[in-house]
Amino acid sequence: MYKPVMKHLGWIAFAMLTNISVSYAADPDIPSLNPDEGRIGELRRVPDASEFKVCADPDLLPNSNNKQEGFEDKIAELLAKDLGKKLSYTYAYSRQGFLRNTINANRCDVIMGVTSDFDALRTTKPYYRSGNVFVYRKDSGLNITDWDSPDLKKARIGIVGQSTATIPLNDHNLMANARPYRMQRDLNLPPSYMVDDLVKGDIDVAILWGPIGGYFAKQSNVPLVVKLIPEYETTNAKGKEYWNISVGVRHPDKERAAMINAAIDRNQDKINKILDDYAIPHVPVVEGDSVMKVYRKDTKAHEKVRGGDAVQ
Repeated sequence: MYKPVMKHLGWIAFAMLTNISVSYAADPDIPSLNPDEGRIGELRRVPDASEFKVCADPDLLPNSNNKQEGFEDKIAELLAKDLGKKLSYTYAYSRQGFLRNTINANRCDVIMGVTSDFDALRTTKPYYRSGNVFVYRKDSGLNITDWDSPDLKKARIGIVGQSTATIPLNDHNLMANARPYRMQRDLNLPPSYMVDDLVKGDIDVAILWGPIGGYFAKQSNVPLVVKLIPEYETTNAKGKEYWNISVGVRHPDKERAAMINAAIDRNQDKINKILDDYAIPHVPVVEGDSVMKVYRKDTKAHEKVRGGDAVQ
């Protein structure tokens, strides 16, 4: 029972963090992938020990773009320099099949910004932790700090459909206020599309992943308030709001992960500065954080309650 739930929650988290795309845009121009490369018995890249080769999305600020302007690009550059390796990229849109067509086909060796308990990859130690945020215009007069804030009950709320934040939204009877946005972003829209709608007044509050909210709030020409949402996983594990973030490598790449761990240790202060420069909300890492640990505990508690009710 747990394994399917873990894969479901892990995929939602990966999709939420990468804002997975489903359509191609005319820009930016990226090299096409050889459809035969990586298949069994066909041409396959041999990893080069001198490279720090990153799999990345070419149009997903604040994380990455093909001009290497994202905060994950800067952290990758920092780690590559520390390790004395040449930084290079393989670009592909973060859509279904991204792992299969990039890191699992040996076209690249490293993925930045994955959840630390994402079981599709071997993950390094976390290098930051963030959560979902409320974002609203400073001139709106709103004061929103948690799901019970009275101003939230009268607001038009933008939220990514199927994201973990929809769980507490529903639990607090706020679905009628929601304007849903697709988790699978149309690449004809910029990554800032929900914050753009907030600035235009189409919505009153945007609920989205902290790095996206913090970065685009900083870029906005209208002052915006960014508030981290309180954790919800102890109420319902499927409503988890905070995630440790790591570097992902292939499962057999134990040595590569160990090298990156050491580089993270040596450069944590510099990583924190990059996060702050990009206005990425971050909180202290919670060691050993795992949504499955909370889910199992939550499930056992509910089973105990149901068992007690049955006895009565």
